[in-house]
Amino acid sequence: MLVPRKLRSLSRRSVMTASILVILLATFIWIFSKSKQTSESRSSGMAAASETRPSGGEPASISESNATTETADSDNDGIPDFAELRTFEDRESFRRWFTAIAEIQFYQLSEQWKREQRDCAGLVRFAMREALRKHDRAWFQRMGPAYEPVARDVRGFNLDANQLGEKIFRADFGAYRDDDQRAGKFSEFADARTLKNFNVEFVSRDRREAQPGDLLFYYQPWVQKFPYHVMVFLGSPRTAPNGQSDWVVYHTGSTANDDGTVKKVELSVLDQHPDPRWRPSERNKNFLGFYRLKNLQ
Repeated sequence: MLVPRKLRSLSRRSVMTASILVILLATFIWIFSKSKQTSESRSSGMAAASETRPSGGEPASISESNATTETADSDNDGIPDFAELRTFEDRESFRRWFTAIAEIQFYQLSEQWKREQRDCAGLVRFAMREALRKHDRAWFQRMGPAYEPVARDVRGFNLDANQLGEKIFRADFGAYRDDDQRAGKFSEFADARTLKNFNVEFVSRDRREAQPGDLLFYYQPWVQKFPYHVMVFLGSPRTAPNGQSDWVVYHTGSTANDDGTVKKVELSVLDQHPDPRWRPSERNKNFLGFYRLKNLQ
């Protein structure tokens, strides 16, 4: 049967239209599929990121999180971060107050330094506490005319308003924990052994590595009652300077017959001490070296 020319033309146009529609439909389905895959990939990436980032969008950091808590001890040295002097200015201020207060005891013993606390470690405790207080008018009136401003006050730690109170000396091993104070791991008292074992870090046996405010330790095991002895390194003294920077100050310790005394002397003089066990020399096995207070680390 012959198909009219007009009908044949219409049939061809229908086939072409249908073909175009099929192609367009396939293209649309492909574009939609790619768009969905991209969306799912982005959602998966955001979910993974949310597992490693806090709500603020910054990378999670254990040390930064801990540093904001009162129990943080980021260097695991046993001294909480809030009790350490975190700025250069605070460390320098502490060193100047600490060494000045210790040096003044050579010239005039403070009435605020209790007589029963006067020994080598007692000098460190007293100078350290007073260095960490606010040096206001009341402080100077209490301490007496021998004292004058030597630096700005320490800003990062106030002995009269902190979580430890007067118990600033660590008395046991381990990193700081929030129950340390209740467990008796901090104390107002610290003898030379306690200072050396828990409150300082070794620097060197070479005096050239020492800084003002560092401590020198000696150990004499045959001395049963007080085998450890400690001195405060001044560097250059504030009073009667002679151009030398190797001065130390220390208390000799009390005995049954006398209260002992505070001495101020150059290391070069101690090098010639008639008793070799007191010479601050690397060759002297009784000299343990120079140590730095942990609150300065």
